[in-house]
Order: sequence, then structure tokens, then C-alpha cells
Amino acid sequence: MIPDLSDDLIERLREAFLSARYDADGVVDLLGAEAHAALGRGEPVPALRATLDTGPVGTFVRLFLLGTSEPTSLVKAALGPLPLDQARAAGLLRADGDEIRAGLDVRPHGAGDDSWWVVSDLDSDLRGDGRPVSPDHVLGVGHASLSLVRATSRRPVGSVLDLGTGCGVQALHASTHAERVTATDVSKRALALADATFRLNRVDVELAEGEWFEPVRGRRFDQIVCNPPFVVGPARTDFTYRDSGLAGDDASALVVRQLPSLLEEGGTGQLLASWVHRRGEDWQDRVSRWLPPGGVDAWFVQRDVADPALYVGTWLRDAGYDARSQAGRKKAGEWLDWFETNEVEGVGFGFVTLRRTDAARGEVVCEDLRHAYDDPLGPETDQWLRRVDWLRAHGSPQDLLAARLTTAPSTVLEQVSAPSDEGWQAVVHRLHRTDGPGWQHEIDDLGVRLLAGCRGAMPVGDLVELLAVGCGEDVEELTRAAVPMLRELVRHGMVVPAEWAETAE
Repeated sequence: MIPDLSDDLIERLREAFLSARYDADGVVDLLGAEAHAALGRGEPVPALRATLDTGPVGTFVRLFLLGTSEPTSLVKAALGPLPLDQARAAGLLRADGDEIRAGLDVRPHGAGDDSWWVVSDLDSDLRGDGRPVSPDHVLGVGHASLSLVRATSRRPVGSVLDLGTGCGVQALHASTHAERVTATDVSKRALALADATFRLNRVDVELAEGEWFEPVRGRRFDQIVCNPPFVVGPARTDFTYRDSGLAGDDASALVVRQLPSLLEEGGTGQLLASWVHRRGEDWQDRVSRWLPPGGVDAWFVQRDVADPALYVGTWLRDAGYDARSQAGRKKAGEWLDWFETNEVEGVGFGFVTLRRTDAARGEVVCEDLRHAYDDPLGPETDQWLRRVDWLRAHGSPQDLLAARLTTAPSTVLEQVSAPSDEGWQAVVHRLHRTDGPGWQHEIDDLGVRLLAGCRGAMPVGDLVELLAVGCGEDVEELTRAAVPMLRELVRHGMVVPAEWAETAE
């Protein structure tokens, strides 16, 4: 049954939440840093203790965040202007004997100065019945959603499409930087809960129902964000939030292939995706073949690779299956059989940034960034595309050598030395970028000397020539080695055009 969350119910619920301070800051203030962190780790007891005798806000936290049953009197007091019978009839709450439990997950979600409430279905561990989630389960704000939020550019745009909106969290974030937001989903239940999310937060979003890009076919957008049902495995739709009905990684391939056609010129798309690592096949070649021909810049970032057994176990638990149960063993066996038949050795997961460009040939880069880094990827994507444009405009070696470059302030040099007859001798020179994705590059001694001179005072070609003369090297040979190195360092923001550094100052 799809919840019937009327405008009247939504407005009364909003009033109750505001009165109780059940928002992102209010929950943190109530719980305190330690209990809030414990709740994020899945440890509810410190949060439960912190909410005792704290009034309506504590009742809401226990209902919606901890999944406890609450006395009817406390729930009525917390709801204030919203009658309990109306909340129960709509499916927001449900009876549990003489007490009340949450029927839906409604939780605060904050980013910067913004605080929203997100409406979704309760996960299996909060429902209290021990059963797997339903096929039309609407997922809340999970780790994957948050990672896409952090990986999405927030530059101001006219229009954003949130493809497969689910609970609507990506559209909420899009509303902070877009004039118009459109959200689609194949699930009627997802659209109903997303609509409740938007009305509860008084955010204007256009909703459309249908598969993939069909609801908006023929339209174009400045930005598209997508957290698709990218789970890799047999062609099935056990759960609409994760299963596409397409086999393997065809769902991710479909989005990458079709998304650019719905972008305005210069528009960008950012999505989560999965891809198989098949025996004897390079994953970079695989995902590159997904791209449509022509003008598309693409940046594939691999953040993790899971072995088949770990992958299957993770997604079974996510759906609420006990891996030791008969149903769990059956699902796992079918899934692992499919991986074995299709020679899948692992499943890659990461982010894809796409941009529609009028260039005859797009820039396609696939990178493995499985190391830990803290900075969000969203701001970096804008700079990455800016650097792609600069490198495209300086495509010939002559153009690059004529440019003035400077080593970025966030670039540091690490040297590893080994003992020698003359003392310590440097054997490894490694550049680190201390912000963004934390790229690293090993360079030789001549590269170290070249970058030491990159201060924007003269064209980099002159620096190469001076270095060659000073070190007794052949100028042409050193130039041939320097050009690809410099291009890669510019691509990763470790060396930047001098005019950019001057503007930043």
C-alpha cells in the first residue's frame, strides 16, 4: 500500500518537527557528539540513553531513528497538531500492541546551513519483524547516496535531472544550486515518498514516472545526477531500489551510454556505477566502450573492488536476508553461480563524471582511486573539467611548452633515501597532492629540478632548455620526456597555469 500523506498531514507534521527541534542540529544537540557518532556506527544504546526524559524531540528520535515502540501518550504529545489517528491511517505510524512504532522512516538530513527531512521506508533492522524488505522498498539516505552527494558538483545551473530519485535526497541537494529540478522514478511508491519529502521541506520539484530516460526523452538539462539500480548479477528485479532487470553491469552501461544525449552543450552528468572485472579483460577498456561516439568527456573513478562472495553477502544483508537461512543460501548460490558462469573475478564501484562537449574527440580517463581521502570529489570534478579544457586548448607540445606553469601550493615532495658510499642517496622522489583525491606521482631527479623552477616566471619550454644545458642533457630528449609528465601533473592539479594561481591570489 502506498502511504497517503496528504498536504494537511505534511503541514501538521512539519509544525510538530519544528516545534520539537527535530532537525539536523537539534538531533546532534540532543544526543551529543559521542552518542551521535555511536548511532552512525549502528550502536543505538548511547543514543537511547541520551533521549530519556527529553520531551517530543526524544520521542521522535526513538521512533524514527532508533525504531523503538513508544507509549501512546508520548507520541500524541510529540505530534502536537497532528492527530495520532490521522498519522496511523496514512501509514506514517503503526500500532504495536498498546504502543506506537514508526511506519515510515522520517529523519533529518543536513548539509552546511541546510536541514531537511527525508521520508523513506524503514530498513529491516528498524521494522522489528525480522523479514526482508518489500520488493518496492524505498531506500533512505545510505552511504551510497551520501557518497554521490559529496561527488556532485554544486556550481549554479538552470536545470537538474535526478534520474531514479528514490527518496529524493539528490534532488534536495540539487535545489541548493539549480533553478529547476526534475525527478523521475519507475516506482510509484518512490515517487510518493519523494513527493512527501519535497512537500515536507517546501521544495519545488517536478516529478515524472517511467523507466530510465523515457519520462524526459527529448528534453535537455544542464546537469543530471543518478544513483541507478546498479547491483551486478543475474537479470532480475527482486528489489526496485537496487535491481534493474538487466544482467551484469548493463544498467550502469545504459546510463553512461544514454545520459549525454540529454545534456545541454557543456552540461555534466554525475552518477554512481558498478562494473564487472572479468577474467582476461581490463576494466578500463570495458567502461570506455560504454561511451557514445563523439563529444563526451568522461572521468571514471574506481573507489572499490569487491570479490564475488563479499559482494553477494553485503547485498543480501542489505535486503534483510539471513545468510544462514534457506532463502539466503538459495539467493547466494544462484548469484555466485552467475558470477562463475560469466567469469567475474570482482565488482568495481565508483563515480562517473560525463560532460557533453563540441570537441571532435572527448577526453576519457579511468583512474583507480581506492586509497583513503577526505575531501569531497564534487568541487574537484569542476576543476578536473577545467583542466581538461586547458589541456585541450594546449594540445600540441609547442602550446604546452609556451605556457607558464607553477607548482600548486598543495603539492609536496617526499623523498626516500638509501645508504650509499657517500651517505644517504635519494632513490625515490614522490609528489603528493595534499588536498582533493590525494594524487601521487613518482618523478626522477630531473623532474624534481624542473618543478622547482615552475614558478610562472617564464615559459616551461625555456625551463626545460635551461635544465638540459645545466645538466648536460639532450634538449630534444628531455623535452620529449617532460611534455607527458607535465600534462599528467596539470590534469591532476599538481601543476597549474600561472594565470590561475595569480587569479586565486
